[in-house]
Amino acid sequence: MSDPERLPTQLYLISPLDVGGDFPERLARAIDAGEGLVAAFQFRVKGGDQHEAARLAAPLQEICAARDVAFIVNDSIALAKRLGADGVHLGQEDGTVAEARDALGRDAQIGVTCHDSRHLAMDAGEAGADYVAFGAFFPTTTKEVSHRAELDVLTWWQQIFEIPCVAIGGITPDNCAPLVEAGADFLAVSGAVWNGDEVAAVKAFAKAMSAA
Repeated sequence: MSDPERLPTQLYLISPLDVGGDFPERLARAIDAGEGLVAAFQFRVKGGDQHEAARLAAPLQEICAARDVAFIVNDSIALAKRLGADGVHLGQEDGTVAEARDALGRDAQIGVTCHDSRHLAMDAGEAGADYVAFGAFFPTTTKEVSHRAELDVLTWWQQIFEIPCVAIGGITPDNCAPLVEAGADFLAVSGAVWNGDEVAAVKAFAKAMSAA
């Protein structure tokens, strides 16, 4: 069983690369299916056209705002600022926490990819990150994986730090329970939700996470 003092683990939805077409409706259905389970949504678009990114982001931001779900931009501090996003998620090559804080303000939620590294996570925490992300825990087709994380990094983090940690990488309803038990505050999921019926997937996550 998980620590009774810890808040229940929540979902952190990561967008597919194609967020056009009927994706806004799918996002709304996924969030609503969770009945409060979804805490955040990460907007991932590849390519440098900020005007097009802003056009795609607008309906998704509205959906998130109406449901009290944090809208986080992946990789780009500049795009996060342009959109007035709730925060930004930084990879190790995407700028510093200090730069993001300076650009986005003290209320922005700034997350940092830390792979499987305790050292990177401690550095991010000391720099003022609002959460750290560990992974990949399982094989994933969403992006190329060069780091594999073990469950004990989540338990170690929970025992020492108060900053939330996110588990990412190949997470499905079938394999998520050990991550919840190990101490993940959030499960970052993409393909497991968007590659099929998003409502059924979120409900399956809810069932598996509550049982963990």
